Amino acid sequence: MFVKITNGQVATYPYTVGDLRRDNPNTSFPKQVPEATMAAFGMYPVGYEGAPAFDPMTHRIQNSNLPELKDGEWVLTKTVVALTAEQIADRDAAKAKEVREQRSKLLAETDYLALSDNTLTTEMAAYRQALRDITSHANFPHLDEADWPVKP
Repeated sequence: MFVKITNGQVATYPYTVGDLRRDNPNTSFPKQVPEATMAAFGMYPVGYEGAPAFDPMTHRIQNSNLPELKDGEWVLTKTVVALTAEQIADRDAAKAKEVREQRSKLLAETDYLALSDNTLTTEMAAYRQALRDITSHANFPHLDEADWPVKP
């Protein structure tokens, strides 16, 4: 990805080698345009800034739309943005729905064992009860793999 800079400001982003050729019809460029030649025409490569540390439970990363000049290089920056209470609630509701769907799937996998002509083992009964109780887990709805009961 490239940016076209005019008078120190972003003129066009994204900017391609095809755009460079189109904007300069009287100039013959080699098949692989060297970066020095691109720079002479105000065209620079754009990199990506690393993501800053943030708490995904209360914040999100917002990517910039236009590159910025940092330490002599044009980069797309990332900013940490606090989530609103509504966004957090929506995220938690979506995660809770996902957990409930996973729980239902895991219960369905063992439903055949709970039919009237079967006797559940104590371990299987405990596993199925733990699945039903997953919404009471201290980490719900943000469960880690270790928070889920282990199928006997």
